[in-house]
Amino acid sequence: MSSPKFWREIPQRYRMEAGKCSKCGKVFFPPRLVCSSCKGQDFETIRLAGTGRVATYTVIRVSATQFADEVPFAVGVIDMDEGVRLTSQIVDCDPESVKTGMPVKIEFRKVQEEGKAGILCYGYKCVPA
Repeated sequence: MSSPKFWREIPQRYRMEAGKCSKCGKVFFPPRLVCSSCKGQDFETIRLAGTGRVATYTVIRVSATQFADEVPFAVGVIDMDEGVRLTSQIVDCDPESVKTGMPVKIEFRKVQEEGKAGILCYGYKCVPA
């Protein structure tokens, strides 16, 4: 991920900010400008509670070079309690123990180092709840 894109996404990455449509109440993460349900354009900023369940997952055994020292690791699609879905690495457990429906919570962690300067990129990862 490039540094400019990373910095633009800080509200979502650091504070788990989502947009809640003021008209119909649908929640979007990351926030949107137009509601896909009612076409409303007025949104309230909310923070996700940080808890959810694994909808589906996979275990990565061969990865991109920057994550080679972490294999094997699990990546899952998480159904958050607010009704949104996000993709996240699932950490602090054996990747083989991850199961569909497993409760997880979001934690703020180092995601990667970028470039020769070693720019640290932080974001969210899931841990078993």
